Amino acid sequence: MLHELAPVIVFLFVLFLLLGSGVWIGLALLGVAFVGMELFTSRPAGDAMMTTIWRSASSWSLTALPLFIWMGEILYRTRLSEDMFKGLSPWMARLPGGLLHTNVVGCTVFAAVSGSSAAPLTTVGKMSIPELLRRNYPEHMVIGTLAGAATLGLMIPPSLTLIVYGVTINESITKLFIAGILPGLVLASLFMAYIALYSRFSKTYRPDPEPPMSLSEKLANSRFLVPVLLLIALVIGSMYLGFATATEAAAFGVLGAMALALAQGSLSFATLKDSLMGAVRTSAMIALILSGASFLSLSMGFTGLPRALAEWIGSLGLTKFELLMALLVFYIIIGCFLDGISSVVLTIAVVEPMIRQAGIDIIWFGIFIVVVVEMAQITPPIGFNLFVLQGMTRHQMNYIAKAALPMFAIMVVMVFILIAVPELATWLPENMRQTPG
Repeated sequence: MLHELAPVIVFLFVLFLLLGSGVWIGLALLGVAFVGMELFTSRPAGDAMMTTIWRSASSWSLTALPLFIWMGEILYRTRLSEDMFKGLSPWMARLPGGLLHTNVVGCTVFAAVSGSSAAPLTTVGKMSIPELLRRNYPEHMVIGTLAGAATLGLMIPPSLTLIVYGVTINESITKLFIAGILPGLVLASLFMAYIALYSRFSKTYRPDPEPPMSLSEKLANSRFLVPVLLLIALVIGSMYLGFATATEAAAFGVLGAMALALAQGSLSFATLKDSLMGAVRTSAMIALILSGASFLSLSMGFTGLPRALAEWIGSLGLTKFELLMALLVFYIIIGCFLDGISSVVLTIAVVEPMIRQAGIDIIWFGIFIVVVVEMAQITPPIGFNLFVLQGMTRHQMNYIAKAALPMFAIMVVMVFILIAVPELATWLPENMRQTPG
């Protein structure tokens, strides 16, 4: 028994030693894999590492990643947040909860052109936080809804996490993107329902009323939303209708983002340079993590660890629901210490055999894992959204985490909705047109 556990003990010890010493996650994964290859296999570790890194870095599916990141970087440097607030506020003001809904809808819209949670959070937050506080909306609700809604960037296409998941398990990026649309909209609706209920039953919810606007004035303000909505339709519509692959849609998105920035007068050489360098930094970081994870998967495969663990899980006789509950708790715990992409690439080599053996749909599981990873963005001590909001509001971390707690509970509810209605994630991919060629 101890002999069988030896690889697990060594992998975990070296991993936590490297992560605890401050080594980059990608390099830590490479280090763990190298030690595992040297100790438990006879294959030359150096040759295996070179081959694996090249194969992971040259994946055609991965080409969509830097393009979608670049698209988000370009739009981040435009006046999109100001325009979105102008376009959304007239329509949100009369809903139960008022302008607080602009946090959710704004993040949902920007999520569809960014791919991350940080971009919607900073883009929407820099405009909505001062505007909503000026109108006497409860600060904890402003911060909490923004923290939760920004996580929609991980699910609504183009999601960087879904790209990484798809590359890691060799699944269609386009299908994963399409699978994230309905669950993302349902989760956004749950956030909005919470705002409406809170505004109805809270005795302290008394924001300043907005001045009435005529329909023609609302429609006039909506012109600010048209360009970004057209960009969303171009990117997502081209994939769903089968006109473009994820990579081709990403290229369309970059061109559309440049056109939008040019029309706003925000596109300059400095803006283009900053957006390109931001995309390069983020893409290189993710590529390093993926290379490390790919080598770690190979190393663990040689030790037989994933297969043995899958067989052990199978011997427990867990139902699908029990297995998913165990994975839910597992990823919530991991998410307290690692970011979403790292959580996925670090664990998927072990988790994939389990879910395949249990007969769980791979596309559906991608959406399940994204919802759980979203929770990690708002859980201390490493919740990324919490750190961004701390920098924007200067509040203590415990205040921000407490404000985001209802959003965390709503995401847990979303997990059970996905389990109860799996068609939310599978219907669109099963009915989409296939991309020609």
